[in-house]
Amino acid sequence: MKRSPYLFVSMLFAAALNCAPAQSQEVKVGDLVITQPWVRAAPKGSELTSSYLNIENKGTAADRLVKASADIAEQVQIQKTTKTGGAITAAPMEGGLPIAAGEKIALAPGSFKLALMKLKDKLKKGAQIPISLEFEKAGKTTVSFEVLAAASTGPAAPKDDKKK
Repeated sequence: MKRSPYLFVSMLFAAALNCAPAQSQEVKVGDLVITQPWVRAAPKGSELTSSYLNIENKGTAADRLVKASADIAEQVQIQKTTKTGGAITAAPMEGGLPIAAGEKIALAPGSFKLALMKLKDKLKKGAQIPISLEFEKAGKTTVSFEVLAAASTGPAAPKDDKKK
């Protein structure tokens, strides 16, 4: 009996719809909680891209993101993006990124970011990229960043399962 390729594709699609959605990663290191790590796929021909995440300090003492590194890039730089007039510039955060006690910092397009410079390989949408983060007090941790499209502004907001 000959089976239609359309039946096979339909079965795969139905199975995909029944799969649980990807869960947002949460990493704890010391008093810090890291959520929503993601990186943009680099546009064709580019050796530079940006990665983002949220860092919440649930402790009573300030901490600081002092360094980041990734095997995929020759350098990872903590940067602050500013807009002056119509120009957008990104400058390194000398001394790292401070995170006050009880504060939540969003590294997001238009504010802070981790710039991956001199990429050694292409970043493919859907891949997971490990980036090592070093904090002044909390220490070191490695976080898996999801690669989103080059034009992405971030991961989709979580759906609220509660019916009103």
